[in-house]
Amino acid sequence: MRQDEVQAAAGALLAAERSGVQTGLLSAAYPGAGMDEAYRIQAAVIAAKIAGGRRVIGWKIGLTSRAMQQSLGIGIPDSGVLLDDMDFPPGAVIPKGRFIAPRIEAEIAFLTRAPLSGRVTRDEVLNATEAVAPALEILDTRILRSQGGQSRTIVDTIADNAANGGVIVGEMRHDPRALDLRRVGVILFRDGVVEETGLGAGVLNDPIAGIVWLAERLGRYGQSIGAGQVILSGSFVRAVECPPGTRIEADFGNFGSIACRFGGT
Repeated sequence: MRQDEVQAAAGALLAAERSGVQTGLLSAAYPGAGMDEAYRIQAAVIAAKIAGGRRVIGWKIGLTSRAMQQSLGIGIPDSGVLLDDMDFPPGAVIPKGRFIAPRIEAEIAFLTRAPLSGRVTRDEVLNATEAVAPALEILDTRILRSQGGQSRTIVDTIADNAANGGVIVGEMRHDPRALDLRRVGVILFRDGVVEETGLGAGVLNDPIAGIVWLAERLGRYGQSIGAGQVILSGSFVRAVECPPGTRIEADFGNFGSIACRFGGT
């Protein structure tokens, strides 16, 4: 893609977010685009937001489950950027209209105390982690899910900041060395009904593996995980739709709990 095309695609995503009306598939508009071009579009969107006063607070890792990777025809995760206006407190009421089509996922958040970049080991990730915590990711999409019989591809997902909308980090903090994160579980309730259950092993068989992957991917682009950042390591449950009025509760057992509500009429 030419740089003017990258900027046009980023502009369409920003306009969709402002208006609440999804834009068409970028994969259809730019059929020759690949993952590198998608990350260029994502970077242009983030650069515009930073220029408007936003601040980077961390990263998200997506597509960590085998089922989701197979659905998009890829074999690796993707990543997006967390900004300060995406941060919501536990128990938050999400304003109606803030997101276009919000969904919720349950994850383990890594809170960093030291930077990470390039090829790192599992122990290096643990050494750079201040604590782990329960988290919810609010997904949103500024791009149509399908158009003219064509479904979204990995290009659309990455360009759209890996479908990130918001993050809620629970209050409890844990030493990652004291836990087997593969066995951290969650029961996700929507309006009091169990919608999903899962284990941390659903994330690449080890949530720490996601952080290793992210550090290496960022290093290839001259970027890094910073100290004091929040890293969403990937969901281990299916995304749950959250129309206005939805109440979400995530019970991680001894790991903690989180609740939020989406404002209704």
